[in-house]
Amino acid sequence: MTDTLVRPDVTPAVSSGRSRVVAFWVAAVALPLAFLGVFFAWPVVAMVSTGFVADGHLDLGGFADVFSRPRTWRIIGLTLAQATLGTLLSVLLGVPGAYVLYRHSFRGRTFLRALVTVPFVLPTVVVGVAFRSLLVSGGPLGFLQLDGTFAAIVAALVFFNYAVVVRAVGGLWERLDPRAEQAARALGASPWRAFRTVTLPSLAPAITSAASLAFLYCATAFGTVLVLGGLQFGTIETEIWVQTTQFLDLRAAAVLSVMQLVVVAGALTVAARARSRRERALALTLPSASVRPLRLRRPAGMPPGDGHVLSLAATAVTALVVVLLALPLVNLVVRSLRTGDGWGLDHYTALGSTGGALTVTVWQATLNSLRIALDATVIALVVGGLVALVVSRRPRRRIGRRAVAGLDALFMLPLGVSAVTVGFGFLLSMNHPFGLPVDLRTSGVLVPVAQAVVAVPLVVRVVLPVLRAIDPRLREAAATLGAAPGRVLRTVDLSIAARSLGLAVGFAFAASLGEFGATSFLARPDRPTLPVVIFRLIGRPGPESYGMALAASVVLAVLTAGIVAACERLRAPGAGGEW
Repeated sequence: MTDTLVRPDVTPAVSSGRSRVVAFWVAAVALPLAFLGVFFAWPVVAMVSTGFVADGHLDLGGFADVFSRPRTWRIIGLTLAQATLGTLLSVLLGVPGAYVLYRHSFRGRTFLRALVTVPFVLPTVVVGVAFRSLLVSGGPLGFLQLDGTFAAIVAALVFFNYAVVVRAVGGLWERLDPRAEQAARALGASPWRAFRTVTLPSLAPAITSAASLAFLYCATAFGTVLVLGGLQFGTIETEIWVQTTQFLDLRAAAVLSVMQLVVVAGALTVAARARSRRERALALTLPSASVRPLRLRRPAGMPPGDGHVLSLAATAVTALVVVLLALPLVNLVVRSLRTGDGWGLDHYTALGSTGGALTVTVWQATLNSLRIALDATVIALVVGGLVALVVSRRPRRRIGRRAVAGLDALFMLPLGVSAVTVGFGFLLSMNHPFGLPVDLRTSGVLVPVAQAVVAVPLVVRVVLPVLRAIDPRLREAAATLGAAPGRVLRTVDLSIAARSLGLAVGFAFAASLGEFGATSFLARPDRPTLPVVIFRLIGRPGPESYGMALAASVVLAVLTAGIVAACERLRAPGAGGEW
């Protein structure tokens, strides 16, 4: 009798709870997919199809036409050369930096970690302006005559990607058990042989992952290459912009977009496999709390030899790189204070004026950028957070694991697809979408949405490692104690991932603040963003305009670096060095 009285009350409640859980996970998958489909896949398809459809019929003759041009092969060669050299130098310089900053303990280590991260979060336009001010005639390195050269572009790409290698490799190196290398040394192996045969194989997944990401960023560089190389040295990314805005050759731009997508897919595949091996390697290491950083001296129990010399060499290389990283930034600030009559704040004072190519002041553009970046960050946090939550699950069935891996790879595509393609695709596809009476191209909504598309992968990459590191037994214990699935999600997943969400906000905000490729197409003339205004100032003749561009670049650099530095403090201890 008791069972018959209880069961009708309990069963509907349990069934209702399960229905809500199923509905939540369905929405967690459907909402990001809908966002990606409408605001990424659709604009890209619209852009590409415009170049491949003629008179209502598919026309693939553009491939033969574009690949028969010497200019195309020249651009491809430059892209591969810049990406390859930039990646190699980033790895060669970044590995010693990872050793010094993550395997040694010394005063100022936290500051140096933050310093080497600053170039990565800087807007690409600012990086280009910083190097231009360093290399132009009259600049500190003007005697090298590298302004507008291939070497200047490669140096800027290394400047930008050095932190990628340091953080990715250092995050794993920090957790490696040093006893394996010490045992090899005790058995008579030289420091170099112990590193080559013991440590380096353990670091291989992280190095491969970092190299593939650096190659991706170098191959798709836009603002930096456009500022430093102009039309003489370009990448596929800048060539898409040239073909779209100057030649109005949409077919060539579509062919180049498809080719770039193939390159990006390959780089992301390599990065995903390396990241998977890296996570398995981390699972075999000791917890980070039990692996203490070494002091800058020969570790106890290790036989004497040239190991200390190798440490000093790595320290010297890292110190030199840190100086070189700081040089463009310091010079940017110094040159912004240089006036025709000496020194002063004239360029900063001029930021409140308009005229020429400017329809608003730089301060108004800064406020526009902050408002747009805030909207974009909220969108990216919601979409990216849901993606990270879904991808962090470990389905038992093989088909489920493949679906999760596919979803993870799918949301990484915006990292490498041309922002120019996305921006121009918005202009082609958002004319009264779905029959709506509103033309979204003139509404101002598309700019934060386009920036959110770029920021979503960063949110996923910051939050996902933390969610994947959660021990499933914590969720099982909470459920055993009677917590509903929603409460388990709040008390376990969200509470542990809260600090990583703060860091994700910082990276998403910084990425949105400095986005230039898509924004250059979508920003309204009366509401430009700060990177767009800086690019306009660079293209305007006269030392006054150039001085204003330097001052505006300093403002943008301080904003982005300050935001990321503040949010970096929210990173949980032992969270590793991944983004």
